[in-house]
Amino acid sequence: MKLDTLKYGFDTATMPLDPIADYWSPEVTRSLRQQDWAQAEVRSRLDLEAWQAYTHDLPRDPYVNRRWKRMSWLTLDDRGDVLDMGHCPMAQGGAFNDAESMADRLRYYEPLTPEFMARPDVKAFVRAWARLWHLRPNEPILMQITGVRGEGMVDPLQGQGIHADGCQALSVMVLSRDNVAGAENHLYADKGGTHPLADTTLAPGDILHLRDDRLFHSVDAITQHDEEAPFERFVIIINSRFVDEFQNRILRRHFPEALLHEPS
Repeated sequence: MKLDTLKYGFDTATMPLDPIADYWSPEVTRSLRQQDWAQAEVRSRLDLEAWQAYTHDLPRDPYVNRRWKRMSWLTLDDRGDVLDMGHCPMAQGGAFNDAESMADRLRYYEPLTPEFMARPDVKAFVRAWARLWHLRPNEPILMQITGVRGEGMVDPLQGQGIHADGCQALSVMVLSRDNVAGAENHLYADKGGTHPLADTTLAPGDILHLRDDRLFHSVDAITQHDEEAPFERFVIIINSRFVDEFQNRILRRHFPEALLHEPS
């Protein structure tokens, strides 16, 4: 038996290209329908160690101290193939982002690497995620690899606090969590945090799906377990169907043929 079969439970060389039908358990779709959030694991669906390697050469975030990031705008065509839409900045209005370094401004980042996007398990993940949220062809999907590393204490949200990301479909998957204390995720029914819904700490390979236009979320600060060693925590963030008018305006400017969600 091959080493990767022993390690991951499947042979990565013969991994199915598009295991959409059973990618998410029925409990995931049921939880999203009933409570607007769901937690699952995807470590059995992809080569997590290989994905973690793509955090090593991330550029520093030019807008946020002690954060690294790449992002790309993706979509599906009529055949369900994953396409790179090309360049478009990230834009979050002040209604969805309380951080002065990020709100109401265009933010430009380096794209996800071609090597990462060419991986069959990356394409399968994007396709299955789009199917989970019933996305249609030509709807923009924002996919990011982002995270923090260092020593001492850091706020992974960099001042955003309890917030929403300005979309309908949002998922966060933890890629790596090394020497980390804290970083517990919290879900709320209100931005003030007076109606907590759930608390969870995601391990590498865990993913949290949120109906972002109905919930608010936050993450605790990060410190080190071992004060003699640095920490790092990197995540995949993937979202679509934006209700942020600022982001939709910028998307329309860069992708005039894209199918955008128009909030009522």
